[in-house]
Amino acid sequence: MIVISKTILLPFQIIRADTVWKRSIGLLSHKGPLIDKGLLLTPCNSIHMFFVRHPIDVVFLNKSNRVIKTISYLRPWRVVPPVKNAHSTLELPLGTVKAEKIRVGDTIQMNYLN
Repeated sequence: MIVISKTILLPFQIIRADTVWKRSIGLLSHKGPLIDKGLLLTPCNSIHMFFVRHPIDVVFLNKSNRVIKTISYLRPWRVVPPVKNAHSTLELPLGTVKAEKIRVGDTIQMNYLN
């Protein structure tokens, strides 16, 4: 079986959460669902959805932004345990993994908001 990986440029901007404070807040400050933006938590290899009000898609990345794991439709009040070799976690609007055809092995390119 041949696996073809690709580079994906996400069609919206990404907010970096690269401090303890920003990672702690995460999506808790969002009252509505993520729309036309994503959140990159780094370093981060696991997440929880406590107090998050809307489902999201999640992509775990290594240090080279290569996809290690994808989760479509992660609902509130769920926990994702640590993902081996993941360096960062990309929280995306619901449906992004399917719409962008993101697969394990792909590389993600991002336009950062901050």
